[in-house]
Amino acid sequence: MSGAEPAADGRPRCPWGLSTEDYLAYHDTEWGRPVHGDDALFERLCLEAFQSGLSWLTILRRREGFRSAFAGFKISAVAEFTDADKERLLADAGIIRNRAKIDATLANAKVLAGWGAGELDALIWSYAPDPATRPVPRALGDVPAVTPESTALAKDLKKRSIRFVGPTTAYALMQACGLVDDHLADCVARGGGR
Repeated sequence: MSGAEPAADGRPRCPWGLSTEDYLAYHDTEWGRPVHGDDALFERLCLEAFQSGLSWLTILRRREGFRSAFAGFKISAVAEFTDADKERLLADAGIIRNRAKIDATLANAKVLAGWGAGELDALIWSYAPDPATRPVPRALGDVPAVTPESTALAKDLKKRSIRFVGPTTAYALMQACGLVDDHLADCVARGGGR
């Protein structure tokens, strides 16, 4: 597997970020940067679940459609969605119209609406591993798909009635939200692009 490769600007990036402008912008400005806040983490949790079995690019290009369809992923608002809202979502071409994923999103919002402010944030971030204990990936093959922390996070979420989050989805969430920094060692965005 390859290490970081130069983008059009000559600066090295993780190879997955070079295939489209959408990926490059996401790679450089969002992926691996810390995300906090219950609603923000709910959005990422939902989008990672919708991505399951699909390309992340598919989700990234429909993210504004998802935000519009799901009331900006405000937990309290989504928790109030009705059966009519579910039917509206199933007919919305701006999102992925997967009944199981839509049902999980609505059910998860109802569960999370009963949690205290900051509880989702605290729970997810409690599974962030100590960066000093993690080897810095030098090539794409060094980046895991699942870790003990993601397995434990998925199990904890499931125990708390959160649906559609397995160990792989939980690890993708951890990567996307900056709990881990899986930018390659020589990638310009490693460490937040500093």
